[in-house]
Amino acid sequence: MASVLEIKDLHVSVTTEQGDKEILKGVDLTLKQGEIHAIMGPNGSGKSTLSYAIAGHPRYEVTSGSITLDGEDVLEMSVDERAHAGLFLAMQYPVEIPGVTNSNFLRTAKTAIDGEAPAIRTWMKDVKAAMDNLRMDQSFANRNVNEGFSGGEKKRNEILQLELLKPKFAVLDETDSGLDVDALKIVSEGVNRAKENTGLGVMLITHYTRILRYIKPDFVHVFVDGRIAEEGGPELATRLEEEGYDRFLTKA
Repeated sequence: MASVLEIKDLHVSVTTEQGDKEILKGVDLTLKQGEIHAIMGPNGSGKSTLSYAIAGHPRYEVTSGSITLDGEDVLEMSVDERAHAGLFLAMQYPVEIPGVTNSNFLRTAKTAIDGEAPAIRTWMKDVKAAMDNLRMDQSFANRNVNEGFSGGEKKRNEILQLELLKPKFAVLDETDSGLDVDALKIVSEGVNRAKENTGLGVMLITHYTRILRYIKPDFVHVFVDGRIAEEGGPELATRLEEEGYDRFLTKA
């Protein structure tokens, strides 16, 4: 049976120097495995906050509402338990991990998720194939995680993890930001490949419609001021490309 990630009436606050600020103001969203949902909206509308709330970032406090994965309460899970349950976050600004090589990091993560270490020979073959597909030089396996990587290389590295760890749901937080056309195409192909191979569900957070030329959404949700202002199919993204967010912002 396909897995379901369900978000109901989600309210999220973040602590700032000025005090607590409510960012999400009642979000309802249901994702099923195999579906691609594009989350679009202007800066500051709460798109990234949604991704952090799903992943369990400590700075973002869920004040009410629920997130469940196949009926299990995600908000009760620690960050690593969420990853173990099949949730994956590709960050807008991937962090560097000095002293930990990419290959060690990937194998440790895979072992933690599967409960046993992958057989070394097949694992190395899988890693090499995934790196080749993402046009990543094999030397990246022995480099420290994201250390000294360009923005585009960091994003490819996120998709490498996605392809090898095989989660049920991937939240891609502005994975397209800072990518040139070639890198955008390669990263998008990686996401599409992961979906074809595993039936992954994807939540794609973006400002721009250009990535949607490569990763075709089934559903588009427009975020404005912490709420979903409109929902539709791929045609809604086309309309946003032509009109921008002005009509929503004047209403808000």
